Amino acid sequence: MRAARFHEYGGAESLVIEQAPDPHPGLGEIRVRVAAASVNPIDWKLRAGALQQLIPLELPAIPGRDAAGVVDEVGDGVQGVSIGDRVFGLGGVTGSTADLVILSAWAHAPDTWTDEQAAGAGLASVTAMRGLNALGFLAGRTLLVEGAGGGVGSAAVEIAVAQGATVIGTASERNHEFLTSLGAVPTTYGPGLAQRLSALAPHGVDIALDTAASGSLDDLVTITGDPTRVATVADHAGGQRLGTHVVNAENDSTLLSAAAELGRQGRYTPRIEQTYPLERIVDAHAHAERGRTRGKIVICI
Repeated sequence: MRAARFHEYGGAESLVIEQAPDPHPGLGEIRVRVAAASVNPIDWKLRAGALQQLIPLELPAIPGRDAAGVVDEVGDGVQGVSIGDRVFGLGGVTGSTADLVILSAWAHAPDTWTDEQAAGAGLASVTAMRGLNALGFLAGRTLLVEGAGGGVGSAAVEIAVAQGATVIGTASERNHEFLTSLGAVPTTYGPGLAQRLSALAPHGVDIALDTAASGSLDDLVTITGDPTRVATVADHAGGQRLGTHVVNAENDSTLLSAAAELGRQGRYTPRIEQTYPLERIVDAHAHAERGRTRGKIVICI
C-alpha cells in the first residue's frame, strides 16, 4: 500500500510517500480502505519527537489517528459492520495516512457527511464529547469553550448547542464569523476575558471547556467559581494542578455513533479548513503545526 512515513523524528519535510506492508485486522478490529484522514496535533508532535518519552514509536511510522473510508476486511469477533460499509473512526496513535488502516473504534458515516467531513469527525468528536460529558448536563447552561475555532473546539460548540447549551467561544477575530455560524457567541482570547464575559453573559458562565492550552485555566476556574466546573482536553498539567476535570481521548465507538447520529439529524457537521492530497502531506503537517486553524485539516488519500 501507499503510505506517508517518517524514518526519523524531525520536521514536516521528514515525511515521505512510499510503499509499506498491508496491515490486517486482529480480534475486534476492521480494515478500512482510506478515503481521507485528518491531521491532529498529536500527529505532528509525534513526528517531531516531542512525545517520544511518553509514546515511543517503532520507526518508520505512519502518522494519523483517525480516518474515513470503506470496510474491506473484518477481524474475528466483529459484529454490526460488513465489507463495503462506509465508516469513520479511530485506530492506534499512528497509521491512518495510508491506503489502508486498522480501526478499533468506528461508526457508520452519515450520508450527510462527505468523506473529508467524516475523516475530521473521529478524534475531534470523541475528545469534544468526553470533555462535555465531564461537565454534566448542558441544557439551559452557559458554556465557555476556550479555543472554539479549532477542530475539537468547533466540534464541542456544535455538539453543545445541539444539547441545549448557550455557548460562548473564544477565538481570534478572523474566526468570529465562523463561530457565529456554529451557533456560538464569539469573543477574543486573552486579558480582560472576565470583563468581556460579564457583558456577554450577565448571569454568569456555568461551565467551561478548554481545548487550547493557552494558559487560561486559572482564569476559567475564577470565571466559573469552581474547578469542577472546568474541563480541559489540552492542558493536563494545569488541570491536575487546579483540580479541574482532565480528559483524554479514547477509542469509543459509542461516542462515535452518537456524533454520527447528530450528523444524520443535521445538528453536527465537522468543519474543514483545508484539504490536501496525500502527495502534499508535508504542507498539511506544516499548516497544522502553525496552529490557529478554523476546523480540521484533512488529507485525501
